[in-house]
Amino acid sequence: MRTSTYEQTRQAWRAIWRETTFARELATLDYPRARELLNLYLPYLDRNAPVLEAGCGPGHVVYYLRQRGYAALGLDYAPEALLPTRAQFPDLPLHLGDVHHLPYPANSFGAYLSFGVMEHFEQGPAGALREAFRVLKPRGILVLSTPTPNVVDALRRLANRLIPARRARPPRAKYYETAYTGAQLAAFCRAAGFRVLRVVPYSHSFTFYGLHRVFRGKGYYQTSGLAELMGKLGRLLAPRWTAFAVLVIAEKPER
Repeated sequence: MRTSTYEQTRQAWRAIWRETTFARELATLDYPRARELLNLYLPYLDRNAPVLEAGCGPGHVVYYLRQRGYAALGLDYAPEALLPTRAQFPDLPLHLGDVHHLPYPANSFGAYLSFGVMEHFEQGPAGALREAFRVLKPRGILVLSTPTPNVVDALRRLANRLIPARRARPPRAKYYETAYTGAQLAAFCRAAGFRVLRVVPYSHSFTFYGLHRVFRGKGYYQTSGLAELMGKLGRLLAPRWTAFAVLVIAEKPER
């Protein structure tokens, strides 16, 4: 489990969380792509059952949900993500831990949220999904999203093959990351025992963010109006191939 790649990724995220703030991350939940995601999964959450965000970063989603009446708590393996938020909000339930070895009893949660986490495991998401299944109550909801292969990534890979100078560039990030199609994620979920309810490509505007500065807004990872327009066109014309991420919503069956 704790391979050198796994630990390298963890250390990279510790460094990343040192460079951001809770307020800045919370503000991103007002971005159009974040509102799109919230509108997709909030109807599946039960305010009367505990909700775990596994890999919560600084806990901004946990805070957002609790402000709206959900019994949310968060867990992350980077103390740098959690400690500043704990100092600001000491009553916010944030725990240090690993999504592969959750410190919670079986059948504890009504929902398990995972946003942009499982793509960072070189060994794949199967182990984390088994733990998600364990801690969810029967009929509990899994909300899982990762980056997904898209046309921009395909063009970038083609350019790297055709232009030798591009192959010499350092990697874009110091952590392990992959992308999964909706079918791949759904298959992982079924293998862990879940019943898949929905598979939805989303965040089409952010696909264009890395192409050129004209697609970037003034804020922190904010997309421009042009990117939003391109995202709408992509969602209409080629929703699967122009999405930045894919969302799977699944349920733990009753035994």
